[in-house]
Amino acid sequence: MMSVMSDQQSNPLLADARLPPFDAIDAGHVIEAVTRALADARAALGQVLAVEGEPTWESLVLPLERMGERLDHIWSSVRHLHAVMDSAPLREAYEACVPLVTRFHTELSQNIELYEAYEAFVRGGDYAVRDAAGKRVVDNALRDFRLGGVGLEGKARDRYAAIATRLSDLTTHFSNNVLDATQSWTLTLADEGRLDGLPASARSLAAHNAEQAGETGYRITLDLPCYLPVLTFADDADLRAECYRAYATRASDQGPDAGRFDNGPVLEEILSLRQDKARLLGFESYAHYSLERKMARTPREVLGFLRDLAARTRPVAHAEYQALCAFAHARHGKQQVEAWDLGYFAEKLKQQRFEISQEDLRPYFPVERVIGGMFDIAERLFGVRIHPRNDVAVWHPDVTFYVITDPEGDRLGELYLDPFARAHKRGGAWMDVCRTRMRLDDSLQTPVAYLTCNFTPPVGGASSLITHDEVTTLFHEFGHGLHHLLTRVELPSVAGIAGVEWDAVELPSQLMENWCYEEEAVALISSHHETGEPLPAPLLSRLRASRNFQSGLQMLRQVEFAMFDFLLHLEYAPGCDVLALLERVRDEVAVVRPPAFNRFANTFSHIFAGGYAAGYYSYKWAEVLSCDAYSRFQEAGVLDTDAGTAFRREVLERGGTRDALESFIAFRGREPDVAALLVSSGIEPRAETSPA
Repeated sequence: MMSVMSDQQSNPLLADARLPPFDAIDAGHVIEAVTRALADARAALGQVLAVEGEPTWESLVLPLERMGERLDHIWSSVRHLHAVMDSAPLREAYEACVPLVTRFHTELSQNIELYEAYEAFVRGGDYAVRDAAGKRVVDNALRDFRLGGVGLEGKARDRYAAIATRLSDLTTHFSNNVLDATQSWTLTLADEGRLDGLPASARSLAAHNAEQAGETGYRITLDLPCYLPVLTFADDADLRAECYRAYATRASDQGPDAGRFDNGPVLEEILSLRQDKARLLGFESYAHYSLERKMARTPREVLGFLRDLAARTRPVAHAEYQALCAFAHARHGKQQVEAWDLGYFAEKLKQQRFEISQEDLRPYFPVERVIGGMFDIAERLFGVRIHPRNDVAVWHPDVTFYVITDPEGDRLGELYLDPFARAHKRGGAWMDVCRTRMRLDDSLQTPVAYLTCNFTPPVGGASSLITHDEVTTLFHEFGHGLHHLLTRVELPSVAGIAGVEWDAVELPSQLMENWCYEEEAVALISSHHETGEPLPAPLLSRLRASRNFQSGLQMLRQVEFAMFDFLLHLEYAPGCDVLALLERVRDEVAVVRPPAFNRFANTFSHIFAGGYAAGYYSYKWAEVLSCDAYSRFQEAGVLDTDAGTAFRREVLERGGTRDALESFIAFRGREPDVAALLVSSGIEPRAETSPA
């Protein structure tokens, strides 16, 4: 006991604090904490297995739920810091721990004695009296044992464990390569004339980047707040082309850093090992294995869904592309629209049609106003209260912390928000779990989430003004956060987003995006940074009219990514030409083809370093659910509290305690209709209703 207390006092990661003491954690604590947490978990497992007699809820399931939550909390703190405050010592410590954590989870999933204990529990009387959440925990555990190789023996068992460890190393390596490749390339310009067309916000950021690097002039980077304005607004086509080539060839054998961070061999090995893993378990492919945890049941169902979307969308996308090319030729004398021209001329065409651009909108969306308004919307819809707290340790001064309570003031959950791009921070936007809701012996542990974005940071003491696209990104990730934070389930493995089928997990996040276009909501999230005026009605009207601009092209782009991912994991065999497969997918569904040097797959982190392998289709699958679910709010009123309460009760609070389809039907009163997505996207007309 003395050694445990000593560890807790000297190592903040082992302190069992409800919130991580980020002001005290450094890279030197990581290996010790993870090693000790794993040893404690193995000791807890040994105690569970030492219990004699028929397994009970209290002797088997509950101790393992608690063991898993403690280990996950320590590891998620480390994983989070690695993503948002990367450094050489932290990366070294993190990478040293990845195989240790992987090995433990592999041992757990292959523990035949533990598997037999769960089977005995099901046969006993305790399982029959469990509620839906309890039964789901046990059913999922038995499924995961089978998917984790519990039935393997001898060399096959050892091979599976080796694959699991190697895959963890490779996915971390893939992610590191993307980050390093993104941050290694910069372009410093002395001639401000090359920035003609860029809005003032982008120029200020480029000047700020140069100043931070000790340079004069303007520094272009591949971080999205800097890169996207160049591709969208820069009149200098050569500048756009240079930036595009650098971005499209990151972590590959092409481009200015060719071979330096090449993910080509990494993704090849990942694919090969995934197929080996699936076949060891008796699956025809990794795609078949992946569907064991999803709503879709067969590859045929997934590919049929994607091909149907492509067939119904392609004529619209083709017309959109032809219109773009005609505009570029007629108005700008462009004979051929290159990949680095697409965003530029699309923005020009959008401005001509709708008299609106993201830069027109940016002054109305100071990030503080957006965050406050977003919380106000959530409070009205879901009956919660959200308050800032300033006395919580955070990892960077940009980070803010919030407490979510019910109207009576009882805490429901808490949220860290890290909004801005910076050096040594992974790109993109995401929500991750810090703590999960769980019933303890004498108290209730409430959930805590991390919400991370990469918006344009404030420059020169001014407020950060974000684009409307960034507003929707924030709402999207907050939707994930609400799914985690508003759960009423007290078992970690099925609370919040845990245990929810992967192709349904985007439902709350995509649903929340809709409020970014509604008059009542926009009044709450917009306020001109100088005048305080909310977004004027004419500007909102043009924003709403432009919402589905080039939606066909956007739909096909997502279908292309999803089909590539799924076919790659369905058909992969040694010697498979990944680029050739991607071209075959494009032959079938694409309207726009990127240049031959483009190496999109080398930075496709969703499937090679995230949870979307053979599951990227989930974005479109879940968007069917979200569009159809939102139609209830449109019918009742977009801030209707009854609809919001129903969504909270039937979806957000339920976690993974029942099938996602059952939760959707409980909220919507029927099964989802794919037409909702096509109508919402403007690809198919809304069906006319007959007069009564």
